[in-house]
Amino acid sequence: MIKKDIIQPINDLIEKRAKELKNKIAYADQTEKISYENLNIETKSLSFYLNEKKLNYGDAASIILPNSVNWIVSCFAIIRLGCLVVPISYDSTISEIKYKLNDSNTKILITTNEIKDKIKKQLELKNEIQFITVDDQKADLNLTKIRKINHQSILLKDDINKPSYILYTSGTTGQPKGVLLTTRGMLWVIASCWMPIAGLNENSKVLSPLPLFHSYALNLSVLGILAAGASEFLLPKFSPIDIFNKTNKEEFNFLPGVPTMFHYLLLTGKKDNLNLNNINKCVSAGAIMPAKLNYDFEEYFNLELLDGYGITETSTMVTMNWSGKERNMGSCGLPLPGMSVRIVNDNDLDVKPGEEGELICRGPNVMIGYHKKENETDKILKNGWYYTGDLAKQDLNGFITITGRLKEIIIRGGQNISPTEVEEAILKNSKILDCAVVGLKHSELGEIPAAFVILKEGEIFNENEIKNFCTNELSKYKIPDIVKKIDFIPRTGSGKTMRYKLIQNYEEKSI
Repeated sequence: MIKKDIIQPINDLIEKRAKELKNKIAYADQTEKISYENLNIETKSLSFYLNEKKLNYGDAASIILPNSVNWIVSCFAIIRLGCLVVPISYDSTISEIKYKLNDSNTKILITTNEIKDKIKKQLELKNEIQFITVDDQKADLNLTKIRKINHQSILLKDDINKPSYILYTSGTTGQPKGVLLTTRGMLWVIASCWMPIAGLNENSKVLSPLPLFHSYALNLSVLGILAAGASEFLLPKFSPIDIFNKTNKEEFNFLPGVPTMFHYLLLTGKKDNLNLNNINKCVSAGAIMPAKLNYDFEEYFNLELLDGYGITETSTMVTMNWSGKERNMGSCGLPLPGMSVRIVNDNDLDVKPGEEGELICRGPNVMIGYHKKENETDKILKNGWYYTGDLAKQDLNGFITITGRLKEIIIRGGQNISPTEVEEAILKNSKILDCAVVGLKHSELGEIPAAFVILKEGEIFNENEIKNFCTNELSKYKIPDIVKKIDFIPRTGSGKTMRYKLIQNYEEKSI
């Protein structure tokens, strides 16, 4: 069941796919495409160049680029040299960039002139960084040209058991932590999840709107394509109209996304009477998929939308729903083959089926630890088990449902309220487009639930109407004391709600 043959060094995997698939297109974007044969040649060439620039085995190199073939080539070239890839969002603020470059001790940054100029003008970094850009006027610093030129060759070697990736958690609170992941762990998720469960294979034609800097995309849309020998088109960013247009013009059959993306695809599809044509499989991760959205999406588009659960610290996935009628809508599926999952109470004892507890897990995909943060690592990695901080229940058939976050639980007068549960109830209201629930400080009750909602086009906001709607869905103490209309809900790259920002904005009276 687990496709163990793909778990091998990236150098070996690229060479193997180049020999087998030759001129088959591996990755494409709006401006270029690259075959498996050329992927091997160009990533090798870039590796040699990076070595000439004194990027040594084990050093870190960062990528700040939009979704593109250049991003893919850069990533594989860094790994092939035995170095650490540090993906950073192209939309990061200058302070976020500074923190990640310094924390990772980045030696080379692959980016655009725009980002390079911002960094040089605004930042003082701990270490001197060399820049390679996709639009540099100098040929020896222009990534697109470097890829095509032969450089002095060396023996390339990457160790799948050593850290190859520092992925900074997008974080719903505090400073991001650098998660150290191995190629073995990343490929194991592909071998146990994306290929056997989701059906990713050589015949897959993937249309990916996922941001490549995120662990989910790095796992599925970068490494997964190579491992499966599939073909992929990289969208620069998510746009429902772009997805419908691409699926109308080309024969894509596999679409990954996060729940928010599928939410807007469904709205656009219904509004403009659009379909996804040849797409026969959609997969979702990064955030919890509401049962109603899953059901409505499948009913309208007449195709399967498989969702799962995971976090950056587990190389993306922990559980996944299998194809077929036995799925439990609203749950995030079963543990991946070879993955150990427990639901435990405060005393680390396993709870009974149906009871809530913290989800902890163990497997080859669990991170090595947080970069330069041993104390933080020790708090959540205990005796080989990763303590996720997520609350969950498991039914008698083994299906797991995420019910909330330990730190996000709202305690109102001693009673626990899951923000996720309240959100799902509010989203059943046909007037609501999107919703986020947080806990606000209260002098008497400790905390009270507050809901921030986005209305569908043309609907009129009525706070009491929304509260009354909740009376049929929730116990009285769970009904939001405050309901506010907003235009935007802040979320991380993976789709997780940044509740602390909503609380901050409310306290500052900006919403």
